[in-house]
Amino acid sequence: MQLVATHVITMSKKSNEPTYVPPFTVSAEAINLIAEISGQIERYAIRMEQSDGLMLRKANRIKTIHSSLAIEGNTLSEDEVRDIIDGKAVVAPIRQIQEVKNAIKTYEMYPTLDPFSEKDLLKAHGVMMQALVDDAGRYRRGGVGVFGNQGLVHLAPPADRVPFLMGDLFNWLKYAKDHLLIRSCVFHYEFEFIHPFADGNGRMGRMWQTLLLMQWNSIFAWIPVETIVKEHQQDYYAAIAQSDREASSTSFITFMLNCLKQAVDEIRKSNQKSNQKSNQKIIEAMKNNPKVTIRELQEVTGLSESGVKKIIRQLKADNAIQRSGSDKNGLWIVNAE
Repeated sequence: MQLVATHVITMSKKSNEPTYVPPFTVSAEAINLIAEISGQIERYAIRMEQSDGLMLRKANRIKTIHSSLAIEGNTLSEDEVRDIIDGKAVVAPIRQIQEVKNAIKTYEMYPTLDPFSEKDLLKAHGVMMQALVDDAGRYRRGGVGVFGNQGLVHLAPPADRVPFLMGDLFNWLKYAKDHLLIRSCVFHYEFEFIHPFADGNGRMGRMWQTLLLMQWNSIFAWIPVETIVKEHQQDYYAAIAQSDREASSTSFITFMLNCLKQAVDEIRKSNQKSNQKSNQKIIEAMKNNPKVTIRELQEVTGLSESGVKKIIRQLKADNAIQRSGSDKNGLWIVNAE
């Protein structure tokens, strides 16, 4: 397989402008996807602020780790990943357990990692691949290829080019003006094209895109995008292969934006179901005890004070409930459905 000429680049440090711009086009579909993702993400942020958000964040982190490692061939179940996170003993191959433990430590580094720092990428790889490869935290020193059912599907650039390629990629990432949703997808593809490490490229590429997305909205730290990628694993590889053939990351951008949209949509649907359950719990509590307090409703629903009050405001607006009397001594009235 021949290397795409557009990926052989030179470096210049004379200005803050990127000296290399990865080849891609922002399609009309990509623009629409960005708008849809942007519109949904704030609703999810509200969900994470509720008192049960901590449990939801933990559940999504488990899904993320399980899915990303499963794509790379780790056979541990989601329950086994949860047990490892909880410090329980798991009977499984030592390497697979080590992969999970490393991933946990790496994702815990999120608050300290700068996604625009090449040095931090190397540091994260050192943790992700600790005790799994000899050169954890260092770029590869030999050639690598990606193999599929039909044999070699991608031959990565020579090892001596990797530091230059990665340097220019980070330079573009830092100074490009494109929307961060686009930049994160382009970086993900270019990273996989370069394949800078001897092992761990897949899990690092997906993690680093998440870190970049967090710069746009921190809630992406808890959205299990990797679960959607795992569901469409063959399409994931097909999108990379298509972009290889086209010498442009356009196809991969569209694929990943669709994954992001699906991930956010699924959270939205889950959020709606959760809200419906909370609404019903509040209505039932008010029927059983018209004098029920906000604190008691918090105990019933498991929501924060602000979460309960938000639902009450919506129920009032929908004319499902009303308040008779003062806040202190009044009664809740549930209107007939």
